[in-house]
Amino acid sequence: MSYRVLLTGAGVASEARESLLKHGCVIEQGDPEDTVPALVRRLHGFDPHGIIVRQGRITREVQEAAPSLRVICKHGVGVDNIDIEAATERGIPVLFTPDANYETAAEHTLALMLSLVRRIPAEDRRIRSGIFDKRGYGGRGLHGTVLGLIGFGRIGRRVAELVEPFGMRVLVYHPTATDESLPWHIAKVTSVEEVLSEADVVSLHCPLTAETRGLISTRTLGLMKEGAFLVNTSRGGVVEEADLVAAIRAGRIAGAALDVFQEEPLPADHPLLELDAVVVTTHVAGVSDVSFRQMGLEAAGHVLTVLDGRPPDRRALLNPEAPAREGRG
Repeated sequence: MSYRVLLTGAGVASEARESLLKHGCVIEQGDPEDTVPALVRRLHGFDPHGIIVRQGRITREVQEAAPSLRVICKHGVGVDNIDIEAATERGIPVLFTPDANYETAAEHTLALMLSLVRRIPAEDRRIRSGIFDKRGYGGRGLHGTVLGLIGFGRIGRRVAELVEPFGMRVLVYHPTATDESLPWHIAKVTSVEEVLSEADVVSLHCPLTAETRGLISTRTLGLMKEGAFLVNTSRGGVVEEADLVAAIRAGRIAGAALDVFQEEPLPADHPLLELDAVVVTTHVAGVSDVSFRQMGLEAAGHVLTVLDGRPPDRRALLNPEAPAREGRG
């Protein structure tokens, strides 16, 4: 049986596309700039059985434009752009790719951290502008400092492992607060406030929810140690950017490294870009040659599993209460 599959945004790795084609799928390629109305138009004309989501908001309206839709899979881990409640009401499983890119995201987090505390981008800019002068260099070290992790899923855990050779102590807040045996350098605490007040570097690894939206604000920035750093590779909405800019300008914290933003693409005139103490990347923390291939293959595999009528991987299923819909052409 032939299935129709929409790939939103910039598409998937060639190996993943080949996997879908070998299975007899008909593929429609979206565009990174697709708005909700544009996606609705695409779905009205294509009526896919499955959607693999890279960019774009898969709202209730978008889903309703595809009567034959039977499965949605996120190419990655962040699913705040998918209306899971609407999918659940229609019995549409929503999946993600939990194993594909956590290593890469953790490595990117460490790279941002090192770039920030060692002031590497600022030094690069100075040299390129014709200034080669080490006087006044303010780089700092990580050895013996405290890393605070807000969120302790796969990415956060891997970051904690990666910093052990630096001699960093790690404080972790995770809302489940489960007891577990942890390495010597990692300790769980019972509140976000404790992480913020003790850490020299705070790294965010939490999903965007009603509870975490705007978590980093004037109030919580005020709890951080003076001269501390913030790293965010989770979701832009977790940080109130205007408050962060104000805190850096006031010298309340020493700087920030951000891979995600409240508005993407980041506007060219955004105040964050005026600050030398800010390092930015384009929402690519989870992307590498290896992870891109693996995310595509995992997403394609999840979609084909559901379309073929087989049980989905429970670890990747976000709405297990959604009964699978009967297949139709």
